[in-house]
Amino acid sequence: MGIILASASPRRSEILENLKIPFQKRTSSIDESNYKMDNPLELVKILAYEKARSVRLPQDEDLLIIGADTIVVLGQTILGKPKNAEEATTYLKLLSGKAHSVYTGLAMIKSRDEALFLDYCETKVFMRSYRDEEIKAYIQTKEPMDKAGAYGIQGFGAALVEKIEGDYYNVVGLPISKLIEGFQFHGMDYFDSYHP
Repeated sequence: MGIILASASPRRSEILENLKIPFQKRTSSIDESNYKMDNPLELVKILAYEKARSVRLPQDEDLLIIGADTIVVLGQTILGKPKNAEEATTYLKLLSGKAHSVYTGLAMIKSRDEALFLDYCETKVFMRSYRDEEIKAYIQTKEPMDKAGAYGIQGFGAALVEKIEGDYYNVVGLPISKLIEGFQFHGMDYFDSYHP
């Protein structure tokens, strides 16, 4: 069975590549701003599902389509991708010295019968107290601009993190533990797809 990743995220692609999972990439065209919800768990699951569904083509045969969406939640506030450097600065100041949750919704849909695995993963991230100068220098790297919460744990942003509780790959954007559950749900064994 072929695998489609419904994401433009280089980080999600890299995770699948590191797992030696062969896949093709299709970019979802959904407008995330059309989805407004107070419940972050429902939001990430719906966005993941809509992303996967949006790349499905009528001629697709026997494919597994993977959609994912990641958000950062501080208290009751959802922090998506910052629109500009000012918003990134605001997000990073809010996160400094505090714990927050990172949620990733994961949808895995079979193209043939539309069998659906839909779940989410939560990871707690504890940020150290960092200085305004560090925020400014970090924003100058441009790394925060395409990441939920305005930081990337797999890059320079790791210097802002004190510790995490949960799946590291969830914070990067694709929780491996849930991905394996989804493969098993669809009757696939991860090691069967391994091609060195």
